[in-house]
Amino acid sequence: MRELTLRGILIGGIITLVFTAANVYLGLKAGLTFATSIPAAVISMALLHRFRDHSVVENNIVQTIASSAGTLAAIIFVLPGLIMVGWWSDFPYWITVAVCVVGGILGVMYSIPLRRALVTHSDLPYPEGVAAAEVLRLGDTDEGQESNRAGMRTIIWGGVASAGYAILTKLRVVADSFTGVFRIGAGGTMISGGLSLALLGVGHLVGLGVGIAMLVGMAISYGVAMPVVSAGRLEGQPLSDALSAVFSSDVRYIGAGAIAVAAVWTLLKIIGPIVLGIKDSLVSARTRRAGGTVDITERDIPMPLVILTIAALMIPVALLLWDFLRGTPLARHAGGLLLVTVVFVLVMGLVIASVCGYMAGLIGSSNSPISGVGVLVVILAALLIRAFFGGDADSERVAALVAYTLFATAVVFSIATISNDNLQDLKTGQLVGATPWKQQVALVIGVVFGSIVIPPVLQLMNTAFGFQGVPGAGPDALAAPQAALISSLAQGVFGGNLPWDRLGTGAVIGVLVILADEVLRRTTARASLPPLAVGMGMYLPMSTTLMITVGSVIGMFYDRWAMRGSRGEEKKRQGTLLATGLIVGEALWGVVYAGLVAATGDDGILAVVGDGFAGWAQTLGVVVFAAITVWLYRRTMRTATRETVE
Repeated sequence: MRELTLRGILIGGIITLVFTAANVYLGLKAGLTFATSIPAAVISMALLHRFRDHSVVENNIVQTIASSAGTLAAIIFVLPGLIMVGWWSDFPYWITVAVCVVGGILGVMYSIPLRRALVTHSDLPYPEGVAAAEVLRLGDTDEGQESNRAGMRTIIWGGVASAGYAILTKLRVVADSFTGVFRIGAGGTMISGGLSLALLGVGHLVGLGVGIAMLVGMAISYGVAMPVVSAGRLEGQPLSDALSAVFSSDVRYIGAGAIAVAAVWTLLKIIGPIVLGIKDSLVSARTRRAGGTVDITERDIPMPLVILTIAALMIPVALLLWDFLRGTPLARHAGGLLLVTVVFVLVMGLVIASVCGYMAGLIGSSNSPISGVGVLVVILAALLIRAFFGGDADSERVAALVAYTLFATAVVFSIATISNDNLQDLKTGQLVGATPWKQQVALVIGVVFGSIVIPPVLQLMNTAFGFQGVPGAGPDALAAPQAALISSLAQGVFGGNLPWDRLGTGAVIGVLVILADEVLRRTTARASLPPLAVGMGMYLPMSTTLMITVGSVIGMFYDRWAMRGSRGEEKKRQGTLLATGLIVGEALWGVVYAGLVAATGDDGILAVVGDGFAGWAQTLGVVVFAAITVWLYRRTMRTATRETVE
């Protein structure tokens, strides 16, 4: 079958340019990006279906290219910080391209030995990877088979409903979330949920175990930490604003501490499979060189070439860092700084790639707290640099150290963003019978495409709007929330005012969760409490995590219903397809809406009612959202019953 083709590369490249630009804008505006693999797969099938000799694995290459570049757009969570701290006034094109290309290719290389450990020999759910595979396989099947047509109809109905509700939220006739705030003694807390059918679909796919773990994390953050931390700090402003500020400035750091401990523990647990995966890759490479046969679904880029590429890329990393140091107060320490930073990038790259790959497999790329990883990386980088070269210094040297730390973090963060997505793509490839090394080449191509378009879009946003907190920024300045947080952390480390107590509290909670998980695993047959999922439930806002938990519960009830009668697996598959459609529909609408906003600069362009309708919109939103959910699952159950009977 045709797989890595020129037409596939060109289609993937065009989709990449559009999706990456949209992701850059939305990330700077709202602090979020959307996964591009599923909408890319849908668009690819629509285009390649016109060619008689197209194949499912060729479509898979297109979505692989587009998804890697769309994910790389998350570099915007770091780079604007250099403007916010006053070091850059604009984004130098070739430097920005180089950071994205070098970090992105390193992310691809680091994820190659992880494929066997976290994909082939793992039971992680990979919700978006599974969903993308279902879309690709159904799009490539014989339309004469009624079961396949029914499955495609389930995806379409889910997609139309999901996109339809998302459109209603942009018209502002229904709300995209609900929020309730409460006083608890001298403090308070809040309950919020995002009315997103895509998040509901993600919950269905990740399963009840992850959903419960995230619920535990939410209970710790919103049920315990927020009432305690907010005590005496809620006067003088609206309660919802005060509680949101407490979450951002304090509670989220507790979650970051829990994620840090959980990430280290996760790495320790998977280091064995990682080493085994590297050994398997070396054995496979030797077998192929000796003329032996290796199944195409197990053919990675040879491990010696991977290791050589990683080593070779340390040269441009060092050159980028050296160029950044020229003419700064740190120039006379360039040799030591370069040595420490290059080693940090080399070692931390593998650690971060492993953790991000695991998180993506657990909960999906879209909902993986990649910004939390950025928080940990910038703190570790700043502490390391401060230990060697910081100390007591004048303001100019401190400013240079902060900027240098952010630049080094950007390189590592590029590795993290790609690793966060690549294993999801490789899972899709495994399910559709793709050749891993061809996908890995496609990932590199996608990195290059994305790196070309990110700098001019960043510069356009900087010129047109600016960033909040930067002198001269206008009223429409972009928040770039993650970049603001990460740059303030770097300044906090060198200024000595980082909230170590919050991070330490989170670390202690993380240790307790790890102990609880180990006890459950050793004393029960099925119960567990994944520490990273708990940490993500603590770190991410409830508006994101609550609906994932709800979706996991709904998915559990659906699966139990499906397994009661005959042909249970086929009935369960219809539920998986519905969840897939929910993700696809909202993702495709996200692309369209991002284009509208980027073209007009007005995120309220579709609004047909004013702010005075907000209260009614929230009530109406809950009712409509619940009604759509009930209708979709009832329809899917009827379809599943009818298809299995026939």
